[in-house]
Amino acid sequence: MKSRIWGSALAAALLASVPATAFQPRDPADTDVAASEQTPPDRTTPEERANTARLNAEQAARARADNVTYEQEVSAVRQQIAHDQAAFADETAAYEAEKARVAAQAEEERLKYEADVAQWKADVAACKAGDRNRCAKPKPGGP
Repeated sequence: MKSRIWGSALAAALLASVPATAFQPRDPADTDVAASEQTPPDRTTPEERANTARLNAEQAARARADNVTYEQEVSAVRQQIAHDQAAFADETAAYEAEKARVAAQAEEERLKYEADVAQWKADVAACKAGDRNRCAKPKPGGP
């Protein structure tokens, strides 16, 4: 990331060093055209301009490589997020299914308990009414 910032700063500095007159069309009637082409307004030599162009090309290549790397990292992060979201959805579905199974089992046990309590109450009422077959059997060895 720092290299991209430094590269951008370098590119901006190089672009700022090019005089604005270099981009203006020249008047063909100007007699100093040949002289100005031999000595640029910024007083750089052809070798310096060639080095500047080479450095600019190198920096542009590094910036393109950095951009490719960045896009690959962004793509990898997006894939990881999609994977994590899918895994979360699967785990949530499994959790909800287990929660429903446990709730159904608890309801079944509650209904069985209520039926057992109702049967016991009916047996106690019948025992008190005189139906000795429905009375609880005494425990062996008990009083």
